[in-house]
Amino acid sequence: MFLAAVSTLAALAVATPAQAQGTGESVNQLIIYGDDACPPSTADQITVCARKDESERYRIPEALRQSDDPANESWTNRVIAYETVGDTGIQSCSPTGAGGWTGCLGEFIDNAYAERDTDASVRFSQLIEEERARRLAAIDAEAEETQSRVEEAEREYFERQQAEAQAASNDETGTPEEELPSPE
Repeated sequence: MFLAAVSTLAALAVATPAQAQGTGESVNQLIIYGDDACPPSTADQITVCARKDESERYRIPEALRQSDDPANESWTNRVIAYETVGDTGIQSCSPTGAGGWTGCLGEFIDNAYAERDTDASVRFSQLIEEERARRLAAIDAEAEETQSRVEEAEREYFERQQAEAQAASNDETGTPEEELPSPE
């Protein structure tokens, strides 16, 4: 039950950063299975698809597959529980002994990190960041292309001005003059 509650809170925490950024874009998070196609993103909506194996399509979600029934507890966990029966005192996370409660926070944090590291669920925040990076790369490429077109148009404009100025000076004096320096 505890693991299901933690995974639910983790899912809410993952979804919150995308909504809290206030960038004006919406994020559509989907889980797709097998070879199903991911719907394309639009200009105002990022679509992020997490692909899972086809065998997971009709299964109970991983977060709901847990059971707190003592019969389902592994022998390793039972042995660890028996090893800590006599722990008391400071940093022991036990209700007995002076300062026994002081180890509980550390134990809770260690368990949370271990659970997060072994969690097989989808990390949507990472997928969203990758999609944003892909979009920014496309914007940068388009800006570079536009910049090169502008520079080429400026170069043609200055060459045309130089040719007109040279033609005008040849008409006035009748002799060709030196070329004007290029503005580059």
